[in-house]
Amino acid sequence: MSGKELIIQAIGFLGTVLFFLSYQFRDNRSLFRVQLLSYLCYTVHLLCLGALTGGISYLINLLRSCCLSSNSSFLRSRKMCALLCFAQLCALATTWDGALSILPVAANIASTLGGYTHNPRKIRLAGMLINSPLWIVYDLAVGSWAGVLDELVSEVSMLLSILRYGWKNLDREEE
Repeated sequence: MSGKELIIQAIGFLGTVLFFLSYQFRDNRSLFRVQLLSYLCYTVHLLCLGALTGGISYLINLLRSCCLSSNSSFLRSRKMCALLCFAQLCALATTWDGALSILPVAANIASTLGGYTHNPRKIRLAGMLINSPLWIVYDLAVGSWAGVLDELVSEVSMLLSILRYGWKNLDREEE
């Protein structure tokens, strides 16, 4: 592996560390703020790998984290959720590179819908059952070893947060 390839993977691994830490926050706003930094790392990482759909999709995730961690009722509304999902579909249409392109977009739409429930339990369910599995397949296909590790670590982190806070305690809606 060349020095450039190592740097690209290291940027992705930094995103992995940040994403793992994000689920260790009890409140959703802190979770989304740390995920914002993680998404920035992954955007750079995927674009450097030439994975255009994944990189653009992460840019939209970055915007989503800004919206969900804000105090603005509009940015946290269902209308914004719909706009973000539409943006993901536009990203898919403009970066189409075969059926593989569907995976990150479908994963991120599921996470967006989960996030906009403002329910910690549903956020984790969307991540564990839809987002991570789809991203693992995509990451393997584009050579993002950091991405594969991120999704595996994210699964563990989500499980730890469930054990830490309790499944019943996560079933609430946060403002």
